[in-house]
Amino acid sequence: QVHLVESGGGSVQPGGSLRLSCAASGLTGSLACMAWFRQGAGKERERIGTIYTSGGATYYGNSREGRFTISQDNAKNTMYLQMISLKPEDTAMYVCAAAFNPTACVTSEYRYWGQGTQVTVSA
Repeated sequence: QVHLVESGGGSVQPGGSLRLSCAASGLTGSLACMAWFRQGAGKERERIGTIYTSGGATYYGNSREGRFTISQDNAKNTMYLQMISLKPEDTAMYVCAAAFNPTACVTSEYRYWGQGTQVTVSA
């Protein structure tokens, strides 16, 4: 079992930055990958990007636009999402996910999900 807890969300003005954290506990040593997703009001959930726990390779979805960076600190069992130049359309619930199965890293069929942290971008 893996437990994921997100933090770092909040309200920020357009053009601002935030760094989100996803702290993992449990059998974290066996994880193949972790990912960030977001879902805005009335929108479908979209994958921001995936990081492989071994080696740190990252793969991003279309929403990145060069403004989001995923990283990890394996010693702290924590994944991060650095966001810059935030726009109102980035307003969403940001959720992290994790998987033991490498196939899930490609199909986005993650088994473990956090509760999410809200990001609101407005003037």
